[in-house]
Amino acid sequence: MAAAVPSTIETFARLEHILPDIEIAVLAPVIEAIARLKRERNAVVLAHNYMTPDIFHGVADLKGDSLALARLAADTDADVIVMAGVHFMAETAKILNPDKTVLIPDARAGCSLAEGITAADVRLLRAQYPGVPVVTYVNTSADVKAESDICCTSSNAVQVVNSLGTDRVIFLPDQYLGRWVASQTAVDVILWQGSCEVHERFTGEELRAYRQAHEGIRIIAHPECPPDVLEEADFVGSTSGMITWVKRERPTKVVMVTECSMSDNVAAEVPDTEFVRPCNLCPHMKRITVENIHDALRDMKHVVDVDPAIAVRARTAVERMLAVPV
Repeated sequence: MAAAVPSTIETFARLEHILPDIEIAVLAPVIEAIARLKRERNAVVLAHNYMTPDIFHGVADLKGDSLALARLAADTDADVIVMAGVHFMAETAKILNPDKTVLIPDARAGCSLAEGITAADVRLLRAQYPGVPVVTYVNTSADVKAESDICCTSSNAVQVVNSLGTDRVIFLPDQYLGRWVASQTAVDVILWQGSCEVHERFTGEELRAYRQAHEGIRIIAHPECPPDVLEEADFVGSTSGMITWVKRERPTKVVMVTECSMSDNVAAEVPDTEFVRPCNLCPHMKRITVENIHDALRDMKHVVDVDPAIAVRARTAVERMLAVPV
């Protein structure tokens, strides 16, 4: 069940070290309205690590990276799931919860990776490489997942590839994540030339400039970044892996080479670490706001549906992923 409706005092207490008081005062009424709607609808808000702090700390019930959200979506007993993320995440939640209502606050919240490959592309690759299993990143449409053998996230991509017991795989669609996976395994990885419009903008030169400007800074990077960026990093990992690393290592100063709202969210939990923010924003993630989360719950929009025939096949690929030990 959703948490009790917070009072304004409780909302201030929860957010006072995260947002300015004036911003909390503006947000408090809508945060409290969302809480009431969640109780009325038996709804939960799932929020990706890239959501802004007002969403991540203010209204999210369940939060994490793509793998965590997939697991949480599979386990929730809510009747309504609001995905504070992008469309492929909402589709994945629907695939795992065919009898629940899944809402996305802005139907335009897409993903350059998901838009960069189609089911027809996967069928052509299968014809070109007969018998080679297809490992598909969850940053894809339901149609593409349905053509795949197994899904993965950046958290478990290496484990998923190794779990297949083959000497060769097709890895879709992120070329940079695929190259990083190839560097971590003996399996031959056939790549698709997709990329994330946020992570591909980072450069190794940019990271070297941070090291020169900030003595002793630690650099941690997402594997969707280009190889020259990963070569400069002290740690490479998924969003959840990066968060775990910061909380464990407690660096004096760190730069998280990923979508910059995540630094804002982690900084609230690790106050002794200074976060240098290379602010590349995801325009799709930023379509999700506290206000349109409220409107989605109030008006029960925008409902995400997946063709049942597609969903059954896609669910197999997602459930195979969830069964791989991390």
